[in-house]
Parts: sequence; C-alpha cells; structure tokens
Amino acid sequence: MPKKPDEVQKFMDKVKKMEKGHKLDLSSGEDLSIGIMNLISLEEHLFFTAKKTNNAKFWDLLNEIRIMRVSLMKRIIKDYNGETWCMSKHLLAASMRLMEVGTKALKNGDKAQAEEMFDKAYDLYNLFWGLGLDLVGTKDAAQMVTSAKTTNWLSETNPPQVQAKVSVFAKLGEMVKHAVDCCRE
Repeated sequence: MPKKPDEVQKFMDKVKKMEKGHKLDLSSGEDLSIGIMNLISLEEHLFFTAKKTNNAKFWDLLNEIRIMRVSLMKRIIKDYNGETWCMSKHLLAASMRLMEVGTKALKNGDKAQAEEMFDKAYDLYNLFWGLGLDLVGTKDAAQMVTSAKTTNWLSETNPPQVQAKVSVFAKLGEMVKHAVDCCRE
C-alpha cells in the first residue's frame, strides 16, 4: 500500500483520470476472466481426477487446459512478470473457490456465510482488476491483503467519519466499478 504522500497522490491521479471519462470497456475482459477462473478450476478437477482414478489420460487433458488458460490469460494480463502473473492467477482461483463456497452455503440456507464468502470473492476479484489496471502493484496488493483493513487514504468522496471504516478492498471495488463499464457492447 502506498505510504508516502507523493505515492498516494499518484495513485489518486490514476483513479481520477479513470473516473473522468476514461472508462474502460472491459466487458470482454470480465467475461474472459470468468472463463479463466473456470479453466483454473478445471485444471484442479483434472488433477484430483487423475490422482483418484490413477488414469494418465487426465494429465494430458490437464496440460491442454493449462495451455489454453495461459494463452487466454495473456490477453488480459499485460504485465506477466512472475509476481503479477502468479498473483493474478491465484486471485482468480481464490475468488472462484470462495464463490463456490458461498453458493453452497446459500444452497444450505446459511445466508450470512454465503454473503461473507461472496464479499471476500468480490474483494479478491477487484484486487485482480486493480493489478490488471495498474491501480496497485504487486507489493501494494500483498500489503493490502495482509495488513490494510481500514484506511482513509483513498477516499475523498466519503465523509471523514465514514472514511476510517472503509476497507481498502471496498475502495478498490469502487474504483474498479467506476473504471469498468461491463454493460458496453
């Protein structure tokens, strides 16, 4: 998370630029990211299926799915240095898994747990886009995940009494929502 005032200002300038008419059409990117989530999930299922059945044909299929997933990730992850690439993949995978846990909780009537899982999945998904839109760097993202639960360094729109209670994830979600217009065709 940016700590120096000039770093915070640079971050805020990026956000303001995106909010002032520089909306991005990421609807295809969002669809693609969900597809990639499912491919990651499929890779996991193929791994477990191969081990459970001791059938080597699943390794070949897993490899084909992985090749497809990598080629598709290159379309939306422009900076594929090791850290950004790896974090992006794991953010999508974790988001997908938490969505599935939330969906199962919802099916079982546990709306509170479902909402908690959905919130966490959405936070991770927004962090994925924060990395992809270069709103946060990999060091920023790691610090956001581990230490920043509440802050006011992002907010100019919330009143001061609310700022301290707004999580970094919530503010990142606001920024991504403003930057991404998923309804453009």
